[in-house]
Amino acid sequence: MHIAPFDNKNKPIVDVDHDLVPLNYFNIVKLTKGEVFEYAVPGYETCIVPATGTVDVDVDGAAFAKLGNRTIDVWDGEPEGVYVPVGAKVRITCLTDATETFIAGAKYDKVLEPFDVRADALDKVQYGSDETKTHRKIKHILGADCHDKVGRLLVSELYTVGQGGWSGFPSHKHDTDRLPDETRHDETYNFRFRPNYGSGVQMLQREDNLSGDAYHIVDGSTIMIDKGYHPCAVLPGYEMYYFTILGGLSQRSLKQYFQPTHAEQLHTIPGIMDMVAKFK
Repeated sequence: MHIAPFDNKNKPIVDVDHDLVPLNYFNIVKLTKGEVFEYAVPGYETCIVPATGTVDVDVDGAAFAKLGNRTIDVWDGEPEGVYVPVGAKVRITCLTDATETFIAGAKYDKVLEPFDVRADALDKVQYGSDETKTHRKIKHILGADCHDKVGRLLVSELYTVGQGGWSGFPSHKHDTDRLPDETRHDETYNFRFRPNYGSGVQMLQREDNLSGDAYHIVDGSTIMIDKGYHPCAVLPGYEMYYFTILGGLSQRSLKQYFQPTHAEQLHTIPGIMDMVAKFK
């Protein structure tokens, strides 16, 4: 499902127990200097990631100062995040002239400890190639390095490398718990483009070898993936970014099932298995 950009007025874009992606939660919070936003999400662990600007974060009395270092857009520096335990009371205070902050969440039933992930602790991977039109970079905020400190939530930022090309290919899905072949992980994206008038397409093919759906994605588009194979592409001449939220049903580690029709492409894309290994 595609949600076109709109002023959400700091209200969740994907709220708890959503019909399509009940394992996910997503909010975008925009503040100006000195403004404060408070929240708590019972039944969901969350992660705070400033897209731009700098904030102070308080999680049930635990202070995380000066989170975020980007000013212009999501290409302007490295991401940072704070993990928020299930149901914790959070206070976000804007320190810069303005800030836009992503709040990602996943359904979970245990209360863990809050912690921060700063720019120097990101888990990064780059794979693909210009020749195969699949070159991209992933910056894991809650990645494999956080596995023992997080319940079901995976949070990453994905960038196309260069202008144009495909992401999420070879086509894969993760909508059914049937280990060891696949796990159920609901997924939510928020897209950005550089320049910001760029755009792309998100495909969603429900079954192998049957026609599916396609959505025109623009700067600020939100996509919810409940089931099916879901590659996306950016127009030539533009760069694409998407903030990625994954919430697992029974485990945190993601097991992708690659579409049989295109599975042979796994052998043509450099480094793709390193990418797969990082979603744990």
